[in-house]
Amino acid sequence: MGIKDGPRILLYTGKGGVGKTSVSAATALACADRGLRTIVVSTDAAHSLADSFDLRLGPEPVQVADRLWGQEIDILHQMDKYWHTVQDYLTALMTWQGMQDVLAEEASVLPGMDELAALLQIVKLYDDGQHDVIIVDCAPTGETLRLLSFPEAARWYLDKILPLQRTLVTLARPLVRTVADVPIPDRAVFDAVEQLMRELDRMHGLLTDPQVTSVRLVVNPERMVIKEAQRTYTYLNLYGYSTDLVVSNRVWPQEAGTGYFAAWRQIQERHGQLIEEAFAPLPIHPVPMFEQEVVGLAMLRRMAEAIYGGADPTAVFYQGRRQTIEPQDGGYRLRLPLPLAEREAVQLTRIGDELIIRLGNQKRNIILPRALYNLDVGKATFEGEELVISFHPVAA
Repeated sequence: MGIKDGPRILLYTGKGGVGKTSVSAATALACADRGLRTIVVSTDAAHSLADSFDLRLGPEPVQVADRLWGQEIDILHQMDKYWHTVQDYLTALMTWQGMQDVLAEEASVLPGMDELAALLQIVKLYDDGQHDVIIVDCAPTGETLRLLSFPEAARWYLDKILPLQRTLVTLARPLVRTVADVPIPDRAVFDAVEQLMRELDRMHGLLTDPQVTSVRLVVNPERMVIKEAQRTYTYLNLYGYSTDLVVSNRVWPQEAGTGYFAAWRQIQERHGQLIEEAFAPLPIHPVPMFEQEVVGLAMLRRMAEAIYGGADPTAVFYQGRRQTIEPQDGGYRLRLPLPLAEREAVQLTRIGDELIIRLGNQKRNIILPRALYNLDVGKATFEGEELVISFHPVAA
């Protein structure tokens, strides 16, 4: 599947402040310049997408240039438009507790609903078929991981909890009404929640199709940024999402590496090597630190040229997941593709939450997800061209 059959979805994420909004906006402009109907959507509560284009955006799509639209998702707007039945019930419940109407409306936006609204908007844009490319300027990595984990949580809620809640509320309604005038969710509320959960479940299939959706990591050549991006990459693999590109932003150019900035450029060069070690075989596209802010269409076009050159930004730059994690016998197995590797040449070292894999003169650093952090590393074996590493509970 691809642009010929449906919209291409590109998600850009990274640590706050690395420049992912500029990269998202530049990519969107490059797609539009290639003749593709493109929309770029910000899911970050602290929106800066409008600043990149140097114009005003809102909760509905606004045309930015030929074939290009921008949108900054507003949670209250999305809730009122697509999920008002549930919000009305929550607002009534808060008002019953004694809150003023305005405060009750604000409080009805429970934690996580902003991620739900973002996913709903992506589904809507995909189904509308009005665009060839949907680009998502994601919130910083922690919020992005919550967003991408929602579809699986939705499936569990739909299968395990929702039927039980329907039954309990139906049985308890007569009793509760005789004791207190508490607002009780009616069938319309449950139907709305079920429809939402089903859309999120469908969304998981959409986002995990590598021909439709690619996640792209934006980093700076700084150690803390790289480590967070490694952790994000591990979780993306764990959730089944396909990452096809790393954009290394704000790299000091050679001509800037003199005098005061010489030491900074040397540090960046070392961290550039760390990026190669951490994310290979993903392609890594460096972007220079420009002499001025990346604001406005002219500068965004310069950034797009630096990222992609003459390549199509909607192309799948890498196919295949680098690693997968699967449960087994109370522990887990991490599977890492290592084609043509010599088995005796592989060495494993664990330092805290990092697993370092050496293969000859090559080195790979993997940040372990929380599920593996408190487990012991067991044996490592090869299955075909995959290195399989076992993790098991710490012996008592």
